[in-house]
Amino acid sequence: MKDRLKAFLIIYMLYVLVFVLQKPAFVLCYHVLPEEGAVSAFFNIVLHGLKLDASLAGYLTVLPALMLLLSVFVNGAWLKTAFRAYFGIVSLLMSAIFVVDLGLYEYWGFRLDATPLFYFFSSPKDALASVSAWTVVGGVSVFAVYAVLLYLLFCYALLRRSLQPVCRKTATALCLLLLTALLFIPVRGGFTVSTMNVGKVYFSKNMRLNHAATNPAFSLMESLSKQKDFAAQYRFMPGDSADRLFAMMSYVEPAGSIDSLLTTARPDILMVIMESFSSHLMTELGGEPGIAPNLDSIGREGVLFTNFYANSFRTDRGLVSVLSGYPAQPTTSIMKYPRKTQTLPAITSALARNGYEPEYYYGGDADFTNMRSYLIASGFESIVSDVDFPMSKRLSKWGAHDDVLFERLYDDLEADTCFAKRHFRVVQTSSSHEPFKVPYRRLANDRLNAFAFTDSIIGDFMRRFKRLPQWENTVVILVPDHLGAYPENIDNLSPDRYRIPLILTGGAVKAPRRIDVYGSQHDIAATLLSQLGIGHNDFVFSKDILDASAPHFSFFTFPDAMGIADSCGTVVYDNVSGRVAFAEGDTAGLLIRAEAYLQKLYDDLSKR
Repeated sequence: MKDRLKAFLIIYMLYVLVFVLQKPAFVLCYHVLPEEGAVSAFFNIVLHGLKLDASLAGYLTVLPALMLLLSVFVNGAWLKTAFRAYFGIVSLLMSAIFVVDLGLYEYWGFRLDATPLFYFFSSPKDALASVSAWTVVGGVSVFAVYAVLLYLLFCYALLRRSLQPVCRKTATALCLLLLTALLFIPVRGGFTVSTMNVGKVYFSKNMRLNHAATNPAFSLMESLSKQKDFAAQYRFMPGDSADRLFAMMSYVEPAGSIDSLLTTARPDILMVIMESFSSHLMTELGGEPGIAPNLDSIGREGVLFTNFYANSFRTDRGLVSVLSGYPAQPTTSIMKYPRKTQTLPAITSALARNGYEPEYYYGGDADFTNMRSYLIASGFESIVSDVDFPMSKRLSKWGAHDDVLFERLYDDLEADTCFAKRHFRVVQTSSSHEPFKVPYRRLANDRLNAFAFTDSIIGDFMRRFKRLPQWENTVVILVPDHLGAYPENIDNLSPDRYRIPLILTGGAVKAPRRIDVYGSQHDIAATLLSQLGIGHNDFVFSKDILDASAPHFSFFTFPDAMGIADSCGTVVYDNVSGRVAFAEGDTAGLLIRAEAYLQKLYDDLSKR
């Protein structure tokens, strides 16, 4: 028994060790470490990188583990041959990935994913055109030497001694089965809500340090599992026709002065991203009474946008829409691709360039759907998440409830006495997410009660915030992350499901106002930056809602479906069935505009 259990552990630990030892090569090759704190930085690279290393080691250990299990019951003479074949293949693959990744990082600026493979197999001549012959020779040489060394290491560690026949077959098999099952823990990344992803190793605002911690083989595996040819999707019309229509729907230079909503040029900004809220929860927007009285009150006291739409149905899509002015995609989420998200514009980085300090507050798991990598790439230097709260406070399925989250935010605001600094704070709520179990009871319906809970927390926080000196120089933006979770039975292809509130309040807001212009989450970026006098030309899909010369419409998506609405009409198109699922008002030309918009979005997505 012992020799097989020992072999299992040796295989797993060898994989982890090899992956760890690869990191110094990348660090030295690309001079990743800063001049100050180099030792600490390298320690963090190894420590954070262990998550992916341990996960991939788990994947690679499964097959040898099954071989060891089989050898308990079948004569093990074949096992050495099988191990040699397996480790030979693995050594070749690991060596190839290591060398290709090390060589390509200089050109690509990201760890290996499916992109180079796509370019190579689609056009190998062009892919190799920029690579010198000496580079190829050197790469092949390193590949060969490294593959041989890996193979010899595995063979020496495992095949020096033959495995002895097993007397206690059942006990040995059960132990091996248990160990194999336990590989699920590192493979998945523990028992958190989020599964293992590249974003889990991101720890620094220095992207090279994050890249150094990333396991290139895991990055490639994750990318291959999600890879799609985005440029081939949603081809509704010739490219020049899409270009022409998109030009009519995208950013234009203001024809005149923009209506200012603020009392100061550079206020502090607090953005509250509310989980799953909809217009149906607010009487100010025609919704049901008594559910969100605090939002109703805040809407009356501030600037309320009455024809505002969510871009999509998931948080990962909604965050990118709000913070990067980038519309949600119906067949994927760009947040799953760290290489692509790091190319996106972001409100955060635009504000940081103008002296703002960004901070993010979330009671849940910041690694969910690669959120952390996106936030860091966007410019957030401080991210508060579930792990920053004691276990006694993490009573929700998603982590800490909204009351705990806002208490932390208030404490930080109260402790901040340096008013010379400008702050951009984002708070993402989670208590109004299923299963809608909250420490509060005002309404009989669990779902509505959860929304009432978050509403009460926001209302209490706002009343307390008003007593702090920062209030007078702060604009507060309240917006949901995606389409509403109420009413429960509303069809996903109904445009009414996508109507959400957008409220601006705070001491820096001039006066109460209702704005009926149509817009979507991805328009927040251009609208906010314009109010601050900051350019937003790089936000090509975002438009200033308050600019009279800009096109005014809402655009939203659902899996393989899209919708568009303006002051004249609304159309929702189901691409699966190839039919219009909803049409209201004057819809002439609306659908073709939506098709052009979605086509250009996927053109852009494919190029990032």
